[in-house]
Amino acid sequence: MITPFASAILQGLPSDLPPYLPFDPEVNHAPVRKDILTKQEKALALRNALRYFPNHQHETLAPEFLQELLTYGRIYMYRYRPQYEMKARPISEYPHKSKQAAAIMLMITNNLDPRVAQHPHELITYGGNGAVFQNWAQYLITMKYLAEMTDNQTLVLYSGHPLGLFPSHPEAPRVVVSNGMVIPNYSAQDDWERLNALGVSQYGQMTAGSFMYIGPQGIVHGTTITVLNAGRMKSKNPSETLAGKVFVTSGLGGMSGAQPKATVIAGGVCLVAEINPKATQTRYSQGWVDEVYHDLDKLLIRTDHARKQKEAVSLAYQGNAVDLWEKLATENFEIDLGSDQTSLHNPWAGGYYPAGIPFDEANNLIRKQPEQFKDLVRDSLRRQVNAINQMSSHGMYFWDYGNAFLLESGRAHADVFNPDGSYRYPSYVQDIMGPLFFDYGFGPFRWVCTSNNSADLKTTDRIAEEVLTNLLAASNPETRRQMEDNLHWIKQAGQNNLVVGSQARILYADALGRIKIAEAFNQAIAHGEISAPIVLGRDHHDVSGTDSPFRETSNIYDGSSFTADMAVQNVIGDAFRGATWVSIHNGGGVGWGEVINGGFGLVLDGSEQAARRLKSMLYWDVNNGIARRSWARNPGAVSTIQKAMEQNPQLKVTVPTIATDEIINQTLEEFL
Repeated sequence: MITPFASAILQGLPSDLPPYLPFDPEVNHAPVRKDILTKQEKALALRNALRYFPNHQHETLAPEFLQELLTYGRIYMYRYRPQYEMKARPISEYPHKSKQAAAIMLMITNNLDPRVAQHPHELITYGGNGAVFQNWAQYLITMKYLAEMTDNQTLVLYSGHPLGLFPSHPEAPRVVVSNGMVIPNYSAQDDWERLNALGVSQYGQMTAGSFMYIGPQGIVHGTTITVLNAGRMKSKNPSETLAGKVFVTSGLGGMSGAQPKATVIAGGVCLVAEINPKATQTRYSQGWVDEVYHDLDKLLIRTDHARKQKEAVSLAYQGNAVDLWEKLATENFEIDLGSDQTSLHNPWAGGYYPAGIPFDEANNLIRKQPEQFKDLVRDSLRRQVNAINQMSSHGMYFWDYGNAFLLESGRAHADVFNPDGSYRYPSYVQDIMGPLFFDYGFGPFRWVCTSNNSADLKTTDRIAEEVLTNLLAASNPETRRQMEDNLHWIKQAGQNNLVVGSQARILYADALGRIKIAEAFNQAIAHGEISAPIVLGRDHHDVSGTDSPFRETSNIYDGSSFTADMAVQNVIGDAFRGATWVSIHNGGGVGWGEVINGGFGLVLDGSEQAARRLKSMLYWDVNNGIARRSWARNPGAVSTIQKAMEQNPQLKVTVPTIATDEIINQTLEEFL
């Protein structure tokens, strides 16, 4: 018997107009976007939206869609928002002819779950503008295609638009996604505003537009090892926890919401500011922040007590980050670690809010007085940087969290530069993630249990722990600390209550670790130890997945950090090595036009075919990036790729010869 949910999926776009849905003020909605289109462009946006619907409905929909465009700056087609509960369900509940397609449907609905998504009614998962689709018509058509397709078809998505099902074969990806792939000269911020308002392109962030987001857990392991190693760098003790240390930051949104949980896991005190009360309440209700304060004096008293008692606790300030930083600087309050994770890749549309302006008033300024809003943001960035500089002069270790904080602060003429023009603060990839993890192949591996059963997730945790325990025994001194931290993480994962939405797990692992864990999962599925297929994936923020000169490739110093060959090659290679779906995006983390990144999903079903695919695809997905980092002369990557070639005679990578400073300087002096 077909369920109402399955029936709704199979219907796709309803033949009759569904009832108009009123705007729900209780939901965390996207900020109103800039009114950037001319009258002629508004007509084009309307024409573009109406092409999904039959002509006899246009008389009703045209004025409605135009009103959405004028009111919100986008046409979301709210009328077509599904009335079933949006969440990940057991894979068996999705109507399908292809089990792989059913797994993708699960991932899509998880990305739009109100517990997971930042602005669920606008189809935005995280980062202020990281979209799964541009409108609800695209969602409905895509889900219907996925329900109908077979393993001899591939669904093609252009920035959320379902172009169609095309004949392929079982070894091809079931879905190929591209997001925001515009001509390079048309990749400025206003180009995104215009193209997105026209309904022809979208900002997929990283795991939003690739359906691989798993809630704040998706970044919490990486955040944990970042703050943990930042503390170790400051204390110069490689085995220390964060006990008695205070980490100050900002943001409790989709990605930034991981910071308080990660700091607590690492044993420290997290002091985090968030301007949006709905975001604060969401993280508080989910247990990702322990206490909320509106009074800065009370907050500092509580922070000082927590530090002295060496509590592991997260304390949120409901207010502006600039006010928090200036209070800390004025009081000369001792802080160990500092960063910022506001959505500064999106500074003019709600990613960063200026100080001194109420939240609702600031949202009105975004649309009605955008230039004034920009001036206020720039002034606030300068104030925040001044306070951070003062705190840093007293011993605080500050890093850029890859959210374009230094980039936008520099553009605002804040004091973030050294005399030689370089940034005075490092990116966390430069100091921590790159040299300690990416160069050795460690990155944010993840999996989702499509049974949606917590018992299956518990089994995967146990299997992963067993695999890492065996690998740790044979690990080398260069990576032993990383292996120990990752093993500790997976041992504690269940009790840390990380799941929001789908039954998913994040675990940093290298190529061998990923392959061994995946093989063990596939065998467990085949033997019935795990009850349903598992989706493998990763954050795009990984060894090979992203070319981003201010984040993922910021520790590439051979001049190639502004090239994107690695990310593009990675997606192409994943596609023909067995990925179930692949995606390539412009933008993500640092911003539109600043990044090219890609990802994959791989369904394990216990079959021999899945075993073959996982070995080929995961091996490439990691070693591509190690090879590129090796060619950039990164020592850890050079040694890692050399070991990989020793273990696999089919791998032959061009390894760099290191020119000495002496020969370079001698040559320059002689000829220049």
